[in-house]
Amino acid sequence: MFSDLDRPPLDEKFLRGRLVRPGSLWTHLDVLADTPSTNAVVAAAAAAGAAEGLVVVAEHQSSGRGRLGRTWTTPPRSALLMSALLRPTTVDAARWPWLGLLVPLAVATAVRQVAEIPALVKWPNDVLVEDRKLAGILLERVDGPAAILGIGLNVTLRESEKPHPAATSLALEQAATTDRATVMAAVLRELASRYQSWVDANGSPDAVLSEYRELSATLGQKVRVELPDGTFLEGVARDLADDGRLIVDSPDGPRPLAAGDVTHLRTTR
Repeated sequence: MFSDLDRPPLDEKFLRGRLVRPGSLWTHLDVLADTPSTNAVVAAAAAAGAAEGLVVVAEHQSSGRGRLGRTWTTPPRSALLMSALLRPTTVDAARWPWLGLLVPLAVATAVRQVAEIPALVKWPNDVLVEDRKLAGILLERVDGPAAILGIGLNVTLRESEKPHPAATSLALEQAATTDRATVMAAVLRELASRYQSWVDANGSPDAVLSEYRELSATLGQKVRVELPDGTFLEGVARDLADDGRLIVDSPDGPRPLAAGDVTHLRTTR
């Protein structure tokens, strides 16, 4: 059982020392005690002309958002809640959606490294341990142009605090570490490395696709997808297209999907 002593505050000075360095992607880092949404804070900064590399972390979010307008709520200091500002202006705009796949891949890889649990990615942008949701990613494009990357990762969430039966946390998975600073530093280092490789490759899917396939919990699964218009599609998630869309082999043939809420039904591989 965790007590409040097991949920220490983040040390902003320490994190800046580890992450905001000459030559680093990360140029500024703020830790907020409470905010409605870190994505909203970073979006406002982007609109005011903030440089790429801004990171905003919150101990608590009162109005955190996930995909499809869903809320993301966690007890104070129980999760890693942060948003980052990126401006990949040298990359063709048509390839920006790949950021939505690159970020969960970076999160899953970092978690596997420092927490030593078998995290996987669920299309389009969740991080799972088996079928349990550990983290969610929200990618938003704003004028500037800029991309706002929001990450919510449960760290010390208790069983009694779970917002949904399918939720999990590093603590519930008996991870090697539940230190938020350690996990945050690992995630941002992994994200910076992958982002730079992707930009250097002009946003090529090749910078993401191979490892995404390797760590995908979705590919090879029979899935049920709720589409944006409210209809449903069932089939086998076969692969990703060159633009990041999920290709589902349905009874009517292959269907490339740009968006949808995926439920895994059973493993076929």
